[in-house]
Order: sequence, then structure tokens, then C-alpha cells
Amino acid sequence: MEKKQRILLCEDEESLGMLLREYLQAKGFDAELYLDGEAGYRAFTRGQFDMCLLDVMMPKMDGIALAKEIRLLNQDIPIIFLTAKNLKDDILDGFKAGADDYLTKPFSMDELVYRMEAIMRRVKGKVQKAQTVYQLGNYTFDSQRQLLTCADSTAKLTTKESELLALLCAHSNQVLERELALKTIWIDDNYFNARSMDVYITKLRKHLKSDSRIEINNVHGKGYRLIVPEV
Repeated sequence: MEKKQRILLCEDEESLGMLLREYLQAKGFDAELYLDGEAGYRAFTRGQFDMCLLDVMMPKMDGIALAKEIRLLNQDIPIIFLTAKNLKDDILDGFKAGADDYLTKPFSMDELVYRMEAIMRRVKGKVQKAQTVYQLGNYTFDSQRQLLTCADSTAKLTTKESELLALLCAHSNQVLERELALKTIWIDDNYFNARSMDVYITKLRKHLKSDSRIEINNVHGKGYRLIVPEV
């Protein structure tokens, strides 16, 4: 039996989202619905999907920003934008963010499925799973198994340590915004969770201290930057 293709569906209009999810499921897809961009991003970091359907105008994180974050984790997964916007600049912004296609509301659900299937055929065999193994200088980090290896030494990371390091790796040599990390891993960016994240950053620095080229720097007012040697 062929495995169902998993679809990440992000649509803030709940009634439309539920209708789309039910239609896609009836067509043989395994569709998961999320009502804002941050919830969609958390789901993407914790699951394996074959395609993303993203509404552009969403609360907390819009579809353009979400697509950019998804592209940092997986360069090949197909993305289709669903939006009420039809201005040329908005369409261009969508494609610049990594979109494979763009549908303006209202649209035919049959047309959506035809476009999805056409893209799937085109990229079949090319779509890669989200990256789970990272090379950080002398370290190898397996985020799925939560293992950090250097030479003959292997550390088993906690779930929070592993999730935070995976996010830092996805943004390596770039700024990982505090708010994004907090809402992805801790769900809420309140004071206590922020202090907790600082503690985990300190723990990760200790885990990575054997390679002096690896640093986790504070970026004042923004977040953290994982410095790794360029390959």
C-alpha cells in the first residue's frame, strides 16, 4: 500500500482550513491543519511533510516568513501559497520566498489538487527529508537520535537541548531570533521560558567547548548566532 503524502496546511480562516483538510483527505492525502504560522513552523520542525500549503496572511507569522524559515530546514520541499492577494509584488514576494506555485482565492479545490499532483510529479525523487545530521567543526550532531559526537566521545542531549541545537544549526552563522526559538520550543515567550532557554544555551556551550571554532554568541536585542567553520 502506497504511503499517503503528508501535507502541512496553514490557513488562519478555520472554516476554509477545515474544508480544505477534509477535501485533501478525501483525495488520499494526509493533511494537517494549523491556524497560524508559528504553529505551522513548530509542526514542520517536529514532523516529516511532503508539501506545504501556506496562506500568506496569517497571525503570529505570515506565510512569506514561514516559507523562508521552512527553506532553511529543507530547500526542496514543494510550497504552494494560498492567498486573497493578487498584486504583482505579492506574487513576486511569494516566489522569492521559495514558492513553487501560487493560487489566488477563491480557487477551485480540484485545480489545487491538479497543481499539487503536477508539482509532486516534477519533484518526485528530488524531495529530501528535513536535515537531521549536522557537521559542526569536529562535532557530528544527530538531532533525531539526540546525539552529539566528537572523536570517541558521545553525549546524549536532552530533548530541549537537541531541539534548540537543531534550530541553531538550521540558522548557523545567522541570527536565531529569541522569540522564534521560544515559541517553537517552549510555545510561549514569557520571562520564565526565556530564562530557561538561557540555561540551555549555557549547557550547549559546555557541550561544544572541545572545538574552539564553535561559538554560540549573544546578539544583543535579537537572539543567538551559532558560529561554525564554513565547509
